[in-house]
Amino acid sequence: MSDLTASLLARLDEVLLPAADPVRAEGQAAYMKNQFPFLGLPSPALRKLERAALAGLPPPTEDDLRSIVSALWVRDQREFQYVACSYLTRHVAVPRPGFLTTARSLVTTKSWWDTIDPIATRFVGGLVTRHPSLVLEMDAWSRDDNMWVVRTAILHQLHYGAATDTERLFGYCAAQAGHRDFFVRKAIGWALRQYARTDPEAVRSFVEANRSSLSGLSVREATKHL
Repeated sequence: MSDLTASLLARLDEVLLPAADPVRAEGQAAYMKNQFPFLGLPSPALRKLERAALAGLPPPTEDDLRSIVSALWVRDQREFQYVACSYLTRHVAVPRPGFLTTARSLVTTKSWWDTIDPIATRFVGGLVTRHPSLVLEMDAWSRDDNMWVVRTAILHQLHYGAATDTERLFGYCAAQAGHRDFFVRKAIGWALRQYARTDPEAVRSFVEANRSSLSGLSVREATKHL
């Protein structure tokens, strides 16, 4: 464990643990299908306490970043994984392409939409932008057996706007159109709906051409604002 990791974890324990709300924690855990324990911190309070813990700390090296997010990921309470996601996004400019292996480990561990989505849209998407060679890894992820890896590939361009690689976006969606899992079908619809803000005609044409293979959920989500 790096010195920065130890300092940050100690600071987080100092500010987060005393703010725990067991009653709220029960409700948060129930909302997440009781898969993870919670401290019971609402998002605004968590962000404020996170900023207090980070104040004055130096920026991480790539090794620090890996050490910190890995240490946060093994903590029991879900809020620590939320801090890890936020920390990754804050420092997306730090890692080199090989860090994608660490991102995959996070995606496939303690997996649920609440951590997958920020990692996919804010971190993996940013990493691919900075290191374009990683698009080939996204191609592989889009065909993976793990549904969360597939969801990450589909969503990684969510905030690209006009810079979206439409061939890849539509290709991933078409290839996984018949996926049986809700979270993949939802991701397809979400990704298409978001891109429709940039090119509604392209999305409309894609949906019409693939309506027979796309799930009803994907179609409804994709066309919600068309």
